[in-house]
Amino acid sequence: MFFCCFRQCPDIAQKGVPLFCSFAGRPCRKRPTPRVAAFGGRGIAWVIPGCYNEVCYDTARRTAALPHTLYMKCKGDTGVKLFLDTANLEEIRQANEMGVICGVTTNPSLIAKEGRDFAQVVAEIASLVNGPISGEVKATTTDAAGMVAEGREISRIHANMVVKIPMTAEGLKATRILAAEGIACNVTLVFTANQALLAARAGAAFVSPFVGRLDDISTNGMELISTVAAIFDLHDIQTEIISASIRHPMHVTESALAGAHIATVPYKVLMDMCNHPLTAQGIEKFQQDYRKAFGE
Repeated sequence: MFFCCFRQCPDIAQKGVPLFCSFAGRPCRKRPTPRVAAFGGRGIAWVIPGCYNEVCYDTARRTAALPHTLYMKCKGDTGVKLFLDTANLEEIRQANEMGVICGVTTNPSLIAKEGRDFAQVVAEIASLVNGPISGEVKATTTDAAGMVAEGREISRIHANMVVKIPMTAEGLKATRILAAEGIACNVTLVFTANQALLAARAGAAFVSPFVGRLDDISTNGMELISTVAAIFDLHDIQTEIISASIRHPMHVTESALAGAHIATVPYKVLMDMCNHPLTAQGIEKFQQDYRKAFGE
């Protein structure tokens, strides 16, 4: 059983945004209701589109001191979203100031590059970005019981934490248990549509197909995104598709066209998306013309 409470959300008072219910990390857009206090969230979680302020409590095993988010939506959730794939705090600060990212994904390799404590790093990331933050279980943990224990600890770091689980049989077992407890899971290292379907059926809030690694072995990674998106749409599966292992800006464009809900991009790719030689040339020409007319 879940009890939900809401911090102050301006969307409720100012915009009258309708609320939607979700369960086990998956949203249901079929039962809208404008009421909040009347229901109190018992047995369900009310999701406010465009707001991250909802916090849910599993009263069977938690207290109000240990909040976790049952389901989280990006601000302005009207199309494909961008996450940053890094654990570098400076990169996250720079990208967040641009206002284009609404989540962060990390993995053991990215955390290792920072040379710092995992919990400290992801907690600092969560303090910077108000959106889903994927923190992965240890690479050496291969059993479901161990993943579940670590997943619970990760979920306690911050309300926006998402537990990243590898796509294995044991990982599916762990995903099922954690999702039943209202802990959002991101099943990673997905390379086939069947793996994505299994992860969704186990209760994953997100699945992460690795398009770049498929391209590396002469397989079209975007075909996987298209196939998974078609299956999810056909069967009304609400698990969100994160296009991962993005190598260049065209991967982002192709992911959006293929139906990915999210593209998680390295900082370098994000900056490459900003730049174009004709933009640079145009700025330089405008500056030259301005200086000729008005001086410095």
